Amino acid sequence: MSGPVSLARADLRQFVPYESAVPRADMTRLHANESPWRHDWDDTDRGLNRYPEPRNEKVAGRLAELYGVGTDEVLVTRGSDDAIDVLVRAFCEAGRDSVVVCPPTFGMYAVAARLQGATVREIPLLADREFRPDLSATVAAGETAKIVFLCSPNNPTGNIVSAEDVSLLCDRLADRALVVVDEAYAEFAAGPSAVTLRARHDNLVILRTLSKAYALAGARIGALIGDAEMVRLLRGVLPPYPVPTLSLEAAERLLVPDALDRARAEVASTVARREWLATALSGLKEIQRIWPSEGNFLLVRFRDADSALTACRAGGILLRDFSRAPGLVGCVRITVGDEDQNRALVDILRSLC
Repeated sequence: MSGPVSLARADLRQFVPYESAVPRADMTRLHANESPWRHDWDDTDRGLNRYPEPRNEKVAGRLAELYGVGTDEVLVTRGSDDAIDVLVRAFCEAGRDSVVVCPPTFGMYAVAARLQGATVREIPLLADREFRPDLSATVAAGETAKIVFLCSPNNPTGNIVSAEDVSLLCDRLADRALVVVDEAYAEFAAGPSAVTLRARHDNLVILRTLSKAYALAGARIGALIGDAEMVRLLRGVLPPYPVPTLSLEAAERLLVPDALDRARAEVASTVARREWLATALSGLKEIQRIWPSEGNFLLVRFRDADSALTACRAGGILLRDFSRAPGLVGCVRITVGDEDQNRALVDILRSLC
């Protein structure tokens, strides 16, 4: 066995997953012990009395088209969190294997690893180099790890990991570790997706989501993009019928030309509002620094973060406190809202000056 599947847990490589029957649409379903009646208020196409499509082939095909990859390279998941979890469960043996994370970054990488009993190795981003990865240290840690997690654009710092850095890590860790690039915010960034590197690196995995740019956070639809053989293995690790009918149908309604055009227009508007907000905040005396961002958020350092958070909460606005995260003293993450929300935020913070 070769390729990234060779890095999976040994007991999973010959694992026989649970198989759900996939009947034709014209067949009478007397195989799954479902209820034959549906609720009066059930307006779904499939009917909530029936189990969802087990392989999510329709949504997988549309996601593959959206991201420019083959359908067999896409695993539909319940958001990126589900993809992170299934990767750790499939590749890390409790008490033996490890993952590499690069803080400050999205916390679920470490959470998923610790829940699986894997060791978490932290290689901090280089704060004095605009939070770029420490490539030499990351490679050194990755040589004895199973997974290296990168977030691009990074949450909460907003910077991207360059294609050159991703490619270097993949080359140096070939046959040693997966390099997982979480692109939850990629639609807001100007640079190319790591998907463009997939053909050159079979140990590269990309995570995408419909939660951010496509306004389907409540549906929990994610996509894991990677080697087709690995995707087949991971599909067997997921439970039967892994994505609910309501979520699948929401994704189907999004993944058509008109809806995608609307989403792209909204992304462009969000990027414009992000730049307006950064400019407006930069003139406030209480703010020490605003980092450039390629996401739908800004990382801001306040002179007194607690006072800013308290004032915003009193004004009905919630922000994310990162002031106790390593290297982020006084820092708060601000999501870019609509025009009225952004102006209300600026007015509250201006009152502190």
